[in-house]
Amino acid sequence: MRRFLSRPAGWLLCWTLLPLPGCIDPFMPPSVSTPPSYLVVDGFINSQGISTINLSRTYAIALAASPPTENSATVFVEAQSGRQYPLRESAVKGTYVSDALTLNPADTYRLHLTTATGKEYASAFVPVKTTPPIDTVDWRVTGSEVDITVSTHDPASATRYYRWEFAETWEIVSPYIPSLEFSGGRLRPLSAPYPALCWRTTRGTTVQLASTAALSQDVVAAYPLRQLPSTAPQLLRRYSLLVQQHALTKDEHQYWELLRKNTESIGSLFGPEPVQLTGNVRGLGSNAAAIALGYVGAHSLREKRIFIARPQLPAAWRPLTGYESCLPPDTVRPGTESYSFGSNYLPIYATYKNGGLVGYLAATADCIDCRRRGTATRPVYWP
Repeated sequence: MRRFLSRPAGWLLCWTLLPLPGCIDPFMPPSVSTPPSYLVVDGFINSQGISTINLSRTYAIALAASPPTENSATVFVEAQSGRQYPLRESAVKGTYVSDALTLNPADTYRLHLTTATGKEYASAFVPVKTTPPIDTVDWRVTGSEVDITVSTHDPASATRYYRWEFAETWEIVSPYIPSLEFSGGRLRPLSAPYPALCWRTTRGTTVQLASTAALSQDVVAAYPLRQLPSTAPQLLRRYSLLVQQHALTKDEHQYWELLRKNTESIGSLFGPEPVQLTGNVRGLGSNAAAIALGYVGAHSLREKRIFIARPQLPAAWRPLTGYESCLPPDTVRPGTESYSFGSNYLPIYATYKNGGLVGYLAATADCIDCRRRGTATRPVYWP
């Protein structure tokens, strides 16, 4: 994406202002605080499955917690031979999905969309790549961490450019099992138990790329995909990693490599200069001058999932629970229940000493209800 102040200019500004007293307030030029709203297209055309495309807009980070979505667009995959495959907006605004597709690898395809305001965009026509299977997703204990790697190969040497994504899921257990609830202005036995187990899923945020273009064989061996320290909460009980593998064209690989450098390698003294990054999506017709961000490729997808259980790890490891800040619980004195408890501060159980009521152990809802950190719905793939 475009940077509005180059690094040399930024250094000169800092060194020029350094001797001045009180020079600590950040300066946001108008072009940064109110950036233009460009269309962002995120996703790929799945040649052997369901295509999912996310449409959003660029925004000033200081003004919004998440990107504004592009809703009510008309979206379809278009073959150069003329056939069209529509995508419909899902329950998640700005997310468009197709039916399961089986595309002709001899044809080329693009994404075509028209916004609710009538602005028309399309990606370039691209060939269909066939993603080879994932050979293995391996893990091993190295020192005080778990190293997870992925290996693959293409015997036809037709892939050469690879990208990986991953989603990780792990079990969450609250440190407390309440027996009381505060309802109707009084404490009473808990009417419905809190779930004993929840699951949390997050997606990796780094760009994972490899190229075998300079190698005699199209083989990727033990690419480092994920590292988890011995204290990671993910390793407390059971952990799963789903790896998704994409085959890219050379141009698409170059796009992702520039994106990786722009998002991960900039900021150090000897880091690369930021570059303007757009992709292969362009405005059409009267909207031809519009700038859009994103690269839409066309390929199949390969997946593989692994599990790691706590007994498989060194017994001396002590993974964090994620609830360290919740310990120990608070104590609420008798007679203060009506103004102590509410929707975000909950009782656990009563405590007694010498047969007399001492008070009630209590904690925030985030410390008691694991649904605040995940879902109580067991994943269908969970053993």
